Amino acid sequence: MGVDELFTDEKAPGERAGRRSKQRNAQRHRQGFFRTIVQILGELLITAGVVLLLFIAWELWWTNIDANNAQQHAISAFAKEFQGPVAPVNSGAEPKDFGPPVVMADIDSPGKVFGVVYIPRFGATYSRPLVDGVAREQLDTLGLGRYATSTMPGGIGNFAVAGHRQTHGAVLDAIDSLVPGDKIYVQTKDGYYTYVFRNNQIVLPTRADVLLPVPTEAGAVPTERFMTMTSCNPRFGSEERIIAYSLLESWQPASAGPPAAIAAQVAANSSKG
Repeated sequence: MGVDELFTDEKAPGERAGRRSKQRNAQRHRQGFFRTIVQILGELLITAGVVLLLFIAWELWWTNIDANNAQQHAISAFAKEFQGPVAPVNSGAEPKDFGPPVVMADIDSPGKVFGVVYIPRFGATYSRPLVDGVAREQLDTLGLGRYATSTMPGGIGNFAVAGHRQTHGAVLDAIDSLVPGDKIYVQTKDGYYTYVFRNNQIVLPTRADVLLPVPTEAGAVPTERFMTMTSCNPRFGSEERIIAYSLLESWQPASAGPPAAIAAQVAANSSKG
């Protein structure tokens, strides 16, 4: 064996060990890099999850609290200006016919609160402001908004309103619980209008014909006094719309006091005004 061969044999194991060490270092480096990437992605996903949960909590909880406070303030302001007794004047007497209902002039003033809606089916203390307009700035804050193309409460034709179902006060959350015969009361400065729920309908968002003077009947001349409530469907979605139709049963002026069914809530609202 020559000297060169001897040195070659002596260096070979060291070189092989060096190569293996470099390979292990490279492998550890790659593993460390991928581990870091996975950790970063995991942290980003956790952060995104927390942000999503906070957003859902804000949508389903805080917007309701914020809107409820604004709506109660609006009801109190309306009650403070309302002129009329807060208890029935002829309690226990036979219902009186007050003739054709007084119908407010179209106010065409988006954002103006001009009434209060009471729906006992939704709870004994349910009362929500009635505001002109159905833009986000009205529905997200003040509750039930009147479509500008519809009539005013008590008018011949279609008095149509919209409201959120799960957020921003959830004013129509229980719209699907209405049953035929349920009463819906609308209070304005002129008095109280009693509508009776007839039926509901599930439609696509493009079905604007539900807002026609005679709902869903294009070209028909109205002879009745409708109330139409619209909201999103299902409860946590907006793929459809749920429509609730009612007909005016009676009305009474502010001087007669409220219907007995809502007298306690009218008085409660007045005491906060």
